Amino acid sequence: MRRQLFPALRILLMLTIVTGILYPLAVLAIGQGVFAGRADGSLVRRNGHVVGSSLLGQNFAKPRYFHPRPSAAGTDGYDGAASSASNLGPSNPDLAQAVQDRVAQYKKENGLSADAKVPVDAVTASGSGLDPDISVANARVQVARVAKARGLAEAIVRTLVDGHVNDRQLGVLGEETVNVLDLNLALDRVTSP
Repeated sequence: MRRQLFPALRILLMLTIVTGILYPLAVLAIGQGVFAGRADGSLVRRNGHVVGSSLLGQNFAKPRYFHPRPSAAGTDGYDGAASSASNLGPSNPDLAQAVQDRVAQYKKENGLSADAKVPVDAVTASGSGLDPDISVANARVQVARVAKARGLAEAIVRTLVDGHVNDRQLGVLGEETVNVLDLNLALDRVTSP
């Protein structure tokens, strides 16, 4: 029995040290050394204070800000600890009603006509419920509302949107997007003419 027990205990101790201590320390060192900003959550600071993360969507409800995608994360949405989708299928009447309500609210907020097209990402939540980006089309629809609320010319706000367009991933995946937090912080830096 000793011939089997002691080698097994040595292997257990060695694997515990390698996989439980050395490997996590190596990953931590690489993460902090090479990807420090990302490893810490891609936090965005303004005047020395953390105002959000460029990787997580957050709620901007005021008319003077660009609005993100709807969120199903948590009971009130945008809860990073409860990241999830609604899990409602396309044939679910609750989802159809929620989208219909969001379309009506989006049109009302942005002064759109009853027959205006609404970008799909403006009325549907992402899989995580915390998507930080919106489509370029969604951002452009919101330009007039944001410009009016801030007392800015639409051309200034449109230029800001165009300056914050992110390319497709790897140049071919997905679509061009706009990070809502980055755009709203840029808007806060602009003063009225």
